[in-house]
Amino acid sequence: MATKTKATPAKITHPKERYMYWYESMQLQRKFEEKAGQLYGQQKIRGFCHLYIGQEACSSGGVSALTKDDKWITAYRDHGIPLALGTDPNAIMAELFGKATGTTKGKGGSMHIFDKEHNFVGGHGIVGAQIPLGAGIAFAEKYNKTTNLCICLFGDGAVRQGALHEAFNMAMTWKLPVIFVVENNGYAMGTSVNRTSNVTDLYTIGEAYDMPSEPVDGMDVEAVHEAVSRAAERARSGQGPTFLEFKTYRYRGHSMSDPQKYRTKEEVEEYKKRDPIEMVKSTILTNGIATEEELAAIDAKIKQQVEDAVKFSEESPWPDASEIFKDVYVQEDYPFIMD
Repeated sequence: MATKTKATPAKITHPKERYMYWYESMQLQRKFEEKAGQLYGQQKIRGFCHLYIGQEACSSGGVSALTKDDKWITAYRDHGIPLALGTDPNAIMAELFGKATGTTKGKGGSMHIFDKEHNFVGGHGIVGAQIPLGAGIAFAEKYNKTTNLCICLFGDGAVRQGALHEAFNMAMTWKLPVIFVVENNGYAMGTSVNRTSNVTDLYTIGEAYDMPSEPVDGMDVEAVHEAVSRAAERARSGQGPTFLEFKTYRYRGHSMSDPQKYRTKEEVEEYKKRDPIEMVKSTILTNGIATEEELAAIDAKIKQQVEDAVKFSEESPWPDASEIFKDVYVQEDYPFIMD
């Protein structure tokens, strides 16, 4: 009888602590978003709500590749990135509830999370609006002679905006320290990429500006980390911007009101076979980085964090009516704007 040989674990290429960060960070995003979806169904969260479920590798892989002083800006699917950066889940959940203890005092809601402390310059509701803003933030860093950069994320629908081309042109001309990232989840709301553009490999758009550009497996947190690391090295050395296309996928609809009739359940299930959290979990267990029990303890901690965030939000006060006239104009020095 032939002896069964034990499979050789895939070689790990990152520090063990990084794999553990990836697992905990992505799992927190997943469980937070699942709870947000549930609360939306209970009408405790209202308005627009766009969940990040399935795209967690894009945020966690990017955060691990950059420094705490780098700036982040994105679109309105914006809960995952601040969670990966370390923003208090209580404050994010309270913002979804519209409470005064939220990240923007309950005034922004789901689509407008900001966190100055963690250099998250916000989620932005106007499609593509953050692209020239990201270039501007990078310009300020260069003007102030820092070594920081800005990473600017947007969806595949925003690639159609003319502002992208203007920003790309200026960023390359001035060699701005910015990483442009399109999180290509395949659909601009309910319209697939191949129905809106002759160019379906979106990263090639950057080549028109001689901008270093490449596709990245956005379901693989290691691939994301490595691509962002390369782009960051170019930006910090004065070589200017990079355009990355994260090929990712969202498991839920565009927003909570999306019936998802434009894709099949089989398509969604096929993508789930390469779930970013499950892939990292497999790497951790196969290489003995942590045990099932240790990961279960992390899961339990995250479950409690999310439950605490809900309790905090439910018990928090609504904004006072007088707040409506506050924060309309800048009243103090703003760290993202040059002197």
